[in-house]
Amino acid sequence: QVQLVESGGGLVQPGGSLRLSCVASRSISSIFAMGWYRQAPGKQRELVASITRGGMTHYADGVKGRFAISRDNAKNTVYLQMNSLKPEDTAVYYCNKAAYGSLDWGQGTQVTVSS
Repeated sequence: QVQLVESGGGLVQPGGSLRLSCVASRSISSIFAMGWYRQAPGKQRELVASITRGGMTHYADGVKGRFAISRDNAKNTVYLQMNSLKPEDTAVYYCNKAAYGSLDWGQGTQVTVSS
C-alpha cells in the first residue's frame, strides 16, 4: 500500500500563499487521478483539487483561480499551490486518490489563515 506524507502547511495571513507537497512511498504514475482534500473543524472532508494522469485539473468552486494542483510522477509528488488565502481555507489538508477508491490517509498538514 502506498503511504502518503503531506507537508508545507503553516500559519499565514489572509492574502498569503503556501505550497503543499504530498510525497508517496512509491510510484503514483499509474494512479488515474490524485487530489487534495481538506477538513475543517466540525466539517466533512472535501475534495478541493484533482489532477489526472494526463494533467487535467478540476477545482472546487471556492478555490478556483486561487489554488493550483500539479504532479511530478518522477518524484512521486503532488503539489498544491495556494494563493490569496482566506480564513475559510483553514483546515487540515490531505492528499489521496481522487477516483476509484482511496489509499490509506496520511497525517495531513495544518493550514491556518489568520491575522
